[in-house]
Amino acid sequence: MTLPPILSIALGGALGAVLRYLCVTWVERSWHSPFPVAILSINVVGSFLMGLAFVLLGRLDLGPWALFLMTGVLGGFTTFSAFSLEAVSLWQNDQMVAAVLYVGLSVCGAICGLLSGLWCGRSLAVL
Repeated sequence: MTLPPILSIALGGALGAVLRYLCVTWVERSWHSPFPVAILSINVVGSFLMGLAFVLLGRLDLGPWALFLMTGVLGGFTTFSAFSLEAVSLWQNDQMVAAVLYVGLSVCGAICGLLSGLWCGRSLAVL
């Protein structure tokens, strides 16, 4: 039985949001840093997983799972709004270098994560 697209996205989004909360909590407890490592890590890992999912879902003909996984789970897991808030908070707290570093690492890391996921997915699909 196939779920309606809205329900598939909603379930995936709920799962992704819970996973993000658990990961943020774990990273913040493990790595005590004023630098927003948790959201940076989530966005880079999420971008990697998005690239990997994009390739593998297409190659394995699992298109119906795309809404659940990519829009739902990974959409709920990654968070641009939290990234924006943390970047502005660093800037407003006169941590300009940290803010610029955070934005640069987030954007470059997310793009590199996506490219790495695409590469891994294409490499796995050849096997």
